[in-house]
Formats: sequence, structure tokens, C-alpha cells
Amino acid sequence: MTLTFLVFIFVISILVLVHELGHFLTAKKLGIKVEEFGLGLPPRLIGIQKGETIYSINALPIGGFVKLFGEEGTEGDPQPTTHNLQLFRRAFFARPAWQRAVVLLAGVAMNFLLAITIISFLFTQGVMVPTDKVTIEKVEQGSPAEEAGLKVNDVIKEFEVRGSRFEEIKSAERLIEITKEYLGEEIELIVVRGEEEMTVKITPRQEYPEGQGPMGIAITDFEERVYPWYQAPFLGTNEAFKLSWALVKGIGQTLWRLITFQSVKGEVAGPVGIAQLTGKAVKFGKMAVLELLGLLSLNLAVINILPFPALDGGRLLFVGIEAATGKKIRAKWEKITHQIGMAVLLALIFLVTVNDVLRLLR
Repeated sequence: MTLTFLVFIFVISILVLVHELGHFLTAKKLGIKVEEFGLGLPPRLIGIQKGETIYSINALPIGGFVKLFGEEGTEGDPQPTTHNLQLFRRAFFARPAWQRAVVLLAGVAMNFLLAITIISFLFTQGVMVPTDKVTIEKVEQGSPAEEAGLKVNDVIKEFEVRGSRFEEIKSAERLIEITKEYLGEEIELIVVRGEEEMTVKITPRQEYPEGQGPMGIAITDFEERVYPWYQAPFLGTNEAFKLSWALVKGIGQTLWRLITFQSVKGEVAGPVGIAQLTGKAVKFGKMAVLELLGLLSLNLAVINILPFPALDGGRLLFVGIEAATGKKIRAKWEKITHQIGMAVLLALIFLVTVNDVLRLLR
């Protein structure tokens, strides 16, 4: 339990810190004044000023934050004076729209880059990829498969029924479907074992122990493949974009169910759900934790770019409107909009967390 908690804190902190580091580095590069870069969330425990920026360690050990000078904008249209001209020019609200957009996008870009890096690394360590062959992973004792002589790593190539029906097997799902059509009847499987091809006669049972299946085998149409380091970045980037699109579709479907008052599926998780996933990943080892970190980083990037108030995408939307109209939006109204957006987000997080707790209790 303690290990899960520590890993959960580590994962969340890495995700948020990488995100905030993107804002911090781009702001510094563009000459925007950074007032504070914090590890954890306030209240502040330790603060060290280096140059114009305070580097702090805060009480809540989750994530971090960057405080930019003039981030909240200013009321009205302030006029710079000879005394504050240089400082005025370094305020976030006074910078050109494209610079503010770059700073806002940097956090999302860093999370996406972290995901690509992790996924690319996993490709060099071995990943499961789909194939067009069905391999036996396990043979249950006392099952029809064991009696017929099937063994682990046998590849099921063809399926025949008394010579009257023949089908080439290319997916585990199809083998399961066709097997259920002939429960209690003798069938023939063309099996490849090493370099040898053989015919195996077997009768799928109509009644069988839970989790074993009619033949008593565990099968897969995936295989582990290790890619060289020079291919991994291209494969990792491609996989990250595919996963991002899947996340976008999933978020869209979830929002539609919420808008139409439909039940939201269980895969939507808040902090408690993520902690539970972290616990499962810890049991599988470091690679599983790393994979979870990559997926969560991608998730954070996709969610943050959504044009919703309080998110980076919402702030970016205001910058875009200003750039398109040539008029500054009143800081007061923008601030109120983001506050409302944050309230809605916190309410959603609360509801999802309650759902996570209830699911755990059930």
C-alpha cells in the first residue's frame, strides 16, 4: 500500500512537473518574467530566490506550478511609464499573441514529448503486436487439448470439420467463434509445431470449467517484437498519435453521454481510479509503471489542449480570439470565465472520484 502511494505521488508529480517545465522554459526563453517555479502545491515550505525567480518546495507533494508575472492580465489598458516600461514589456499579458500561445502550448508539448519518449523506449524493450497467426499460450490439464496432444507455442493454422468445412485461422476471436459452433463434435486442426505441420483431432466440450474454454487452451494472436533504437522514435511517434486520436474519440463519447444524461462507462477514472491503476501496474513491475506514465502523460496532453476554460486550451482560445479580432478581452471577464471553468472541472473530478470509491466498495 505504501509503495503504491509513493509510486502514485511520483507519477502524478512527474506528469505535472514536466508540463509546468514546458511553460517555465519557454517563458524564460521569450523573456517573460517568471516569479516562481514550485515543486508541489502551496503552502510553501522552502523558497530560494535565484535571480528574479523563487524556486520553492511546497507542502502538498503533487505536481508543481509556474507563476508568470502578469499572467492574470490587468484591468483596463495600462500605460507604461519610464519607470515601469521594461517590466511592463516582460509581463505575460503584454507579450504578442504568438508568444503567449507558445508558452501555453509548451506544457502540452512537453507531456506529448514525454509520452513519445516512453513509448519509443518500450518499443526497444519489446511490445506486443498483432499478427495473423493464432498461438497456444497454455494447455489446461485434463482438457481435450491435452488429450489431443496440443502443446504450448503450437500455431493453429486451419480448422476443418469432417472434411466438409475448411477455414484458415488468422485471429483468436475467429477461432473462438467457430469453435462454439461445433461443441460436442469432432473437428480437425492443422497445427504448425516448429517446422512440422500436423493434423490434430479434438472434440470441443459443451461443459467446461470457468475460464478454460471448450478446448481447454489459452490462445493469442499477438507476439512480442523488439525494435532497434533507430526505428523506435518513428514507431513511438506514430503510436502516440494513434493513441491520442483514440483518447479524443473517447473523451468526445464521454461528453456526449454526459450531455444526453446517459450513464458514463467505468473506464473514466479520477485520482482514486488512477491510484488503483498504479497499484496494479506496480504488481507487474517497472515497465508497467513506465507504460502507465506514458499513457497518463498523453492523456494529460489531450485533455489540457481542449478549448475549455481554466485549461491551457481554454486560455489559448482567448489568445486566438484576441489575435483574430485585434481587441484585448477584459481581464476581469477572462478571469471569471476561467474560475467558472475550474469550478466545473473540480465538480467533475469530485463526481468521478465518488464513482471510483463506490466502484471500489462494490
